[in-house]
Amino acid sequence: MPTLWFALIVLCWVLFFVLEGFDFGVGILAPALGRDTHQRGAALATIGPVWDGNEVWLVAAIGATFAAFPNWYAALLSGLYLPMVIILLALAGRGVALEFRGKKDDAAWRRRCDQALATCSLLSAAAFGAVLGVLPGGLAIGPDGEVVADAAGALARTLGVLAQPGALLGAGAGVVVACLLGGAYLALRTTGPVRERARALVPPLAAVLAALVVLGGLTGTVGWLPAAAAVALLVLVTLAARYRREGWAFGICSVLVATVVVVAFAASVPVLLPSTLDPAWSLTLQGAAASDTALSTITVAGVVILPGVLAYQAFAYWVFRRRVTSERAAT
Repeated sequence: MPTLWFALIVLCWVLFFVLEGFDFGVGILAPALGRDTHQRGAALATIGPVWDGNEVWLVAAIGATFAAFPNWYAALLSGLYLPMVIILLALAGRGVALEFRGKKDDAAWRRRCDQALATCSLLSAAAFGAVLGVLPGGLAIGPDGEVVADAAGALARTLGVLAQPGALLGAGAGVVVACLLGGAYLALRTTGPVRERARALVPPLAAVLAALVVLGGLTGTVGWLPAAAAVALLVLVTLAARYRREGWAFGICSVLVATVVVVAFAASVPVLLPSTLDPAWSLTLQGAAASDTALSTITVAGVVILPGVLAYQAFAYWVFRRRVTSERAAT
């Protein structure tokens, strides 16, 4: 049962980072790819009907972690308190910018909302990337399973976590990945000038990400085998974009993001979260799991709820599957 719920939690994170990843990318890129209010509106219209549904997977991932692995949940959210606060604030600001953008028919107002959306999307992508970069290395977990605060205090400990090489590389890679995924999505979901600019942006973004991956390999932050696989996928993304195979480009980007998430969470299984103080204090799959009764109870709820969420989201994407026109209609 713990193995099943770990797999389901990782699946929720995969769905969140893929679906919300292109939301972040669109938010960051819309002001640059849209040269006027109409074009920026067209770019944001591609995520308008789905962005809030995509965030459901974050709630599902956090909720399932709390129910199935309470010790893992406690260590993650206490040890990564500051990045989690940044993420929550950025997600809130992003939602406000998206919802309020159309509340006032004024170009300056919409431009400010677009700028706020881009800033919050960038912060979200960077913070999530930093968190993923920290996970394989672990946290300062003590013998009681709690993250230990040093003499400088909990706040300094959290800042120290963000200053790790893995976190810094993860933050930069998170922003580039979001932009790459968002560019591929816009190329797939729009027509006209936004589509052309988005497709042209994919190859240079893939090159930047490949450089970051190689840097991770040189510094030991990323293993050479995963790095080589990532670079190979990025070459395929570049070729797909140049040959106007936008569906393939987006699909390969999604596979890349999903693979990174799975590796970040499952690299040390059965260890869920390594301890940087003593390997014996690491949180394990069996040791961090809830009781059998709790796991059985939430399994019943999961069987009822999860298929419904998947069906609803698939239906929403099917309904809004057509491209959004970014060129102005002739008058």
